[in-house]
Amino acid sequence: MKAFQVKEHAHPSKISVSDIPVPKPDISKGEVLLDVHAAGLNFFDILQAQGKYQTQPPLPFVLGAEVAGTISRTAPIPDDCPYEPGDRVAGFAQGAYAEHVVVSWKTLLPIPEELSFEEAATIPLTPTTSYLALVDRAKAKAGEWVLVHAGAGGVGLAACQIAKVLGCKVIATASSPSKRKVCQDYGKADEVVDYTQKDWQKEVMKITGGKGVNVVFDPVGMIIPSLKCVAWNARLVVVGFAAGSIEKIPANLLLLKQASVMGVFWGGTAGKDPSSVFRISQEVLSLLSEGKVKAVIYEKPYVGLEKVSEGLEDIESRRTWGKAVVRIRIENDGKEKAKL
Repeated sequence: MKAFQVKEHAHPSKISVSDIPVPKPDISKGEVLLDVHAAGLNFFDILQAQGKYQTQPPLPFVLGAEVAGTISRTAPIPDDCPYEPGDRVAGFAQGAYAEHVVVSWKTLLPIPEELSFEEAATIPLTPTTSYLALVDRAKAKAGEWVLVHAGAGGVGLAACQIAKVLGCKVIATASSPSKRKVCQDYGKADEVVDYTQKDWQKEVMKITGGKGVNVVFDPVGMIIPSLKCVAWNARLVVVGFAAGSIEKIPANLLLLKQASVMGVFWGGTAGKDPSSVFRISQEVLSLLSEGKVKAVIYEKPYVGLEKVSEGLEDIESRRTWGKAVVRIRIENDGKEKAKL
């Protein structure tokens, strides 16, 4: 099979698609073989390819983590598995950038009929991370102000939408007029702010009537500057470090606002608290099925494993908005073909 295999740590632009054996499912561990149709592209893939991420598989490994596809018709299925050959499923799986991947069936979710494979490929890590951050960790409440950094990104747009479902008022930050429009059009943000301008915090304080925001959702690395515009008892959630550096937060700033800073690591949660992962995934799936939250997919099509590098480079250069997804198979029903 074809796969985007990391043989030695390098930037994704230096990695080419390889031919490797089809992985064999381990029936004793309850694993099934998926025919991969679509996979979510993520910033952390760039770090993992270079050996710079907090969790690293042993070399060689196939890159990718968010997968949507069908249960293979060519491999055995465990007796206790509720899925049948051909069923459409999505889940977290190391090695998503491949024509096939082996994954535990217990980590999979059925794809609702109304969702495409591309939309389903965004579920395993993106809206689930945003839900964990806002609902389980920050416990955002109706009427509160939520500041979402990088609001036009995949987790950012999901966070904006989930905050609105919770009844919160949303301020989204983005670096360009076009991305700020994306925050409003797709994320339904109440207000948008250019965080590249000097003293952007003053605009946030003005929007909130001088009170500041109650919750900060930060996938960038902007906790310290955000502390200038938070309310008393604010909760700030560290989601990632897309800016490239890890902050060292002065404790006195937390004391002055009686603020709490908490981390969110969806991959770690999957290992430490699988029951929560299952619950959150089900709740997110319900929000998507009901149309309360929508998967926002970047408009540029990435079709074929050969486009993985291009998609990740676009993410790294901040050209994308929403969620970038690579389509690996194009043989499908009419609805799927029409979306390409």
